[in-house]
Amino acid sequence: MKIVAARLHRVRMPLVHEFQTSSHRKTFLDHILVELEDASGAVGWGEIASSSDPYYAPETVESCWHVASQYLLPAVLGQSWQHPDQLAKVWSKVRGNNFAKAGVDMAAWVLWAETQSVPLATVLGGTRTEVVAGVSLGIEPTIDDLLTEVERQVAAGYPRVKLKIAPGWDVEPVRAARTAYPELDLHVDANGIYTADDLTQVRKLDEFGLTMIEQPFAPRDLLTHAALQRTIGTPVCLDESIETVDDLETALALEALQVLNIKVSRMGGLGAARAAHDRAQQAGIGVWCGGMHEFGIGRLANVALSSLPGFTLPSDVSASEKYYARDIVVPAVVAVQGVVQVPEATGLGHTVDRELIAANTVSQQSFGPEFA
Repeated sequence: MKIVAARLHRVRMPLVHEFQTSSHRKTFLDHILVELEDASGAVGWGEIASSSDPYYAPETVESCWHVASQYLLPAVLGQSWQHPDQLAKVWSKVRGNNFAKAGVDMAAWVLWAETQSVPLATVLGGTRTEVVAGVSLGIEPTIDDLLTEVERQVAAGYPRVKLKIAPGWDVEPVRAARTAYPELDLHVDANGIYTADDLTQVRKLDEFGLTMIEQPFAPRDLLTHAALQRTIGTPVCLDESIETVDDLETALALEALQVLNIKVSRMGGLGAARAAHDRAQQAGIGVWCGGMHEFGIGRLANVALSSLPGFTLPSDVSASEKYYARDIVVPAVVAVQGVVQVPEATGLGHTVDRELIAANTVSQQSFGPEFA
């Protein structure tokens, strides 16, 4: 195979409901879509789902555009390859920048699946025909507002609800949600906002029967995560801390986690995410697929990844309608009673809506001999 043309599309989509984490609030998202075309005319789509601001991770939309346009896409043009993992080695000299890499890697996997005439889940090694989905709820103005959102998602059939927390918004909203829904699969996510000085406060969450406490401390603070895990029964889940399989090895050695959130974007692509899944499964820790409010392209990639056997916990692959009035894939991703079907059609399994992409494109750039 050989990539003869590539395109970047910066697309802006409004959210149907504002979303607030411990660091920021967002009303719309800018994501970069990556389009790779091979000599046969087959196309693979990927999504760079980085935040606009460097709060979740160091990368931003602008930095990803720079790295993808100046380093990643020029490197893959004209390269011969037989498997996406081979193509990923072409940009191995580029350090970090996992979000930018993930979009190109995803497009390569989708392109490869297209040329093999099989679904993306199949080439990844997926075994499930459906994926159980969970939802993530942001910090709301009041506890009553939060309970309204929880009620809406429970009524929609989602079996797991994740609550964003932060200092001053932790024990009481969690208590309220647990009191209202004593049997709900409930977990919390702090996005690394707490410090070692907050250990006592974070430990208070142990009384609520949570499925997990996700990333309470800073990404590199594995020692405090380990200290927390030693003193509570609730599993600690790591997200931002694990960018590579080497990070996972360190966390395992320190016994700093019992659950791993695998995000395609954070880990640099589907190949790296699959490798993390394999290592976690070998270590016997729970795995689920986290999300970055992806548009339909990234969401479908997450669904395909979640079909692998080690993803035993509900993943962030909820329906498109939770975030977008209209998604960029047709049909949109649908959840029925919290379950999403794994596409059986070739590649992504859904049609990419070029018309909607064009209508919401902020900027674009093309690469290849015909564009020189």
